[in-house]
Order: sequence, then structure tokens, then C-alpha cells
Amino acid sequence: MSARPVGERHILITGASGGLGAALARHYARPGVALVLIARGPERLNAVADECRERGAQVSTVALDVRESRTLAELIAHIDVQSPIDTVIANAGVEASLGRDGQAEALPDVLAQIRTNVEGAVATVLPLIDPMRARGGGRLVLVASLAGRMPLPDQPTYSATKAALIAFGDALRPRLAAQGVRLTVACPGFIATGVTRTYRGWRPLQWSPERAAAVIAAASERGARSIAFPWPLVALVGLGRCVPAFLREAVLRLFFAVHIGQSRRSDADEEHEMPPRRAMAARDISI
Repeated sequence: MSARPVGERHILITGASGGLGAALARHYARPGVALVLIARGPERLNAVADECRERGAQVSTVALDVRESRTLAELIAHIDVQSPIDTVIANAGVEASLGRDGQAEALPDVLAQIRTNVEGAVATVLPLIDPMRARGGGRLVLVASLAGRMPLPDQPTYSATKAALIAFGDALRPRLAAQGVRLTVACPGFIATGVTRTYRGWRPLQWSPERAAAVIAAASERGARSIAFPWPLVALVGLGRCVPAFLREAVLRLFFAVHIGQSRRSDADEEHEMPPRRAMAARDISI
């Protein structure tokens, strides 16, 4: 990768082929910005890259599953040596749910979520921590979820992985801040992504990917410790932490029951074939 001109932004985004990741790429795309976009599906990724180039950005793409964590970390370290990255957004994620009748998630689904949502995110930011510290600046963004603050009973693994990202970011932040590196943990609520086509459950105050991307980017630019939205849902989550557990759990079961059903492959989703008795395997999402 060639060195970028002085003063140009260099931003790396994972999960950039659709949903929030694609919206983030389009948000940042403009003259003077170099983007590195990483995702599993090359066709969708290339389509997003073309949109960003039309907006004036310099774009490089890498078709890679973030679960290939060693390869991912080595790649990011190499890119940073060639042209220092000033902002990295660990956005790639997958989710799954319990089955229709409460069957446990299959072990492959559980491991896919842990490896993508946690291992993949850590492998995305870890190679840049020391270089950014040495340069005295940089921005790291971990895309978690409000589910990490208020676990969803039908999505135990997904909720746990997002809680892990929140804890990881909160633990790293103080040391990094002292050396000029800003770490932002984003906790969105529901975002309208491709998975909504087969998602069965209430999605209150759902935002568009574009709106969410603008808010997350603005939070990163001002060096916010965290950003959570929409505020009514954030307030509800905070309130839920103050009430007795039995009441909180009853409300979650009543209003936030989730099932990610099966559907054919579409341009908005990548999915795996699963037996019909239980939920869809872990699927690409944006939050």
C-alpha cells in the first residue's frame, strides 16, 4: 500500500460490506480520506468500495473473515507500517438466538459469535495500540450493543460478547488516554440491517444505518468514551438495572423475545444452512 499524502485521514473498518459498516464507510468517504475496508464477502465489499470511490475516497479492500485473527492482526500491522492508520472501527459481528422452543444455541453458533464479536474485534485493534501510543494519537472504536448493558434472554451469547467488548474498552481506555489515544465504545440499539428480514421480535426505536454511523463517527471524532443510543432505550436499560431482577426478566421475556428465522441467501445477509428445528446459525450483522 502506498504512503498517503500528508494530512490525509487513514481509516480502517471491519464488517464493511453492509449495514452499519457500509454506512460508516460511506460517511467517511470524501477526498483526502484513505479507507481500508475489510469483510468476508468480496462482491458486496467491492460494491461499497465503488460507492466510496465515487465520493472521492481512496479505497483498499480485503476479503477476510475476522475469525482468521492472526492473519488479520498481521495484515493490519503491515498496513499501519506502510501508512499509519489514525482511526480503526471494529464493527464486524454475527448474532444467533435460541430456538423457537427455547432450544440451546448450537456450539458452532456460540463459537462463531465469540470468535467474530470478541476475538475478531480484539485482533482488529490490538496491532494498532502500541503504534498509536508511540505516535501520541489515534482513535479506536469498538462497536458493542445495548445488549451488552442489558442482556437479551433469547440471545445469551450475543449479549455476552457485547458485554465483553464494553469491559475490554473500559479497561484499556485510561492508559491509552494518557498517551493521546482515544477509545470509544459504541452501544447502539436496534439498527435496520439485512437481518431484520428474518428477525422475529420487537425492535423499538430502530435507527437507519446512516443515522447510527453519523452518531458513532461524531463520537469518535470528539474522543467520547462511549456513545449509546437511542436515549429512550438507553434510559429504559438504566431503569431496568434499578428494578428487581424478576421484574426486569419478565419485561424482557414479554417485549424482547427474539428469534432469528431462516430465509434464503440475500444481498443483505450471509447465512449458513441450519436444521429447521432451531434458529439460524450465527449471521452477519452490524451491531
